[in-house]
Amino acid sequence: MNQISNPSSLKYRKTAHFVAKAGILCAVAIVLMYLEFAVPLMPTFLKFDFSEIAVLLAAFTLGPLSAILIELVKNLVHLPGTMSGGIGEIANFVIGSFFVGTAGLIYKYRKTKQGALLGMFVGTLIMTVAACLINYYIMLPIYINVVGFPLPAIIGATNAVGNTLVTDMKTLILFVFVPFNLFKGFVISIIVTLIYKRVSPLLHR
Repeated sequence: MNQISNPSSLKYRKTAHFVAKAGILCAVAIVLMYLEFAVPLMPTFLKFDFSEIAVLLAAFTLGPLSAILIELVKNLVHLPGTMSGGIGEIANFVIGSFFVGTAGLIYKYRKTKQGALLGMFVGTLIMTVAACLINYYIMLPIYINVVGFPLPAIIGATNAVGNTLVTDMKTLILFVFVPFNLFKGFVISIIVTLIYKRVSPLLHR
């Protein structure tokens, strides 16, 4: 009887352990998402937060799909306090998913330090490209045509913080969304690289 029940019990413990780790990383991501701040030369509506640290750790320890699910949950929890009508959270989820999903997928098939570094590097590039395309064709038109935040006001808000290179939609993408996402990916990747060795034993128990 014990031999028959043990596999089921082991599977249950593994599932419970997996859910517990996902829950902890999700909770950390939610807390970190509320610790947001403006980046110099970036418009104030574009905020930087450190929540992707926890989601990226989830991508490496639980897999890319789990990381994307955590990405979704943290943005859903953030909705009640949103200042963007949910548009910012949608963009954060989609763009963040490209980052952690790519990094996690590469690491899944190349579980080495070099694989992790490659995943974060490629993830940063794909996130940046995705951010440019999504904002140019979807998010900014929604802000402009649906929310009623005209392009001149967006440009004005950007110029007001010292970024005078922005004069139209294309320069907004080139001099705001490109550097912002490269900066975000670089900073998050550096932090994860520095802390992963210390937290890895806890995450892989």
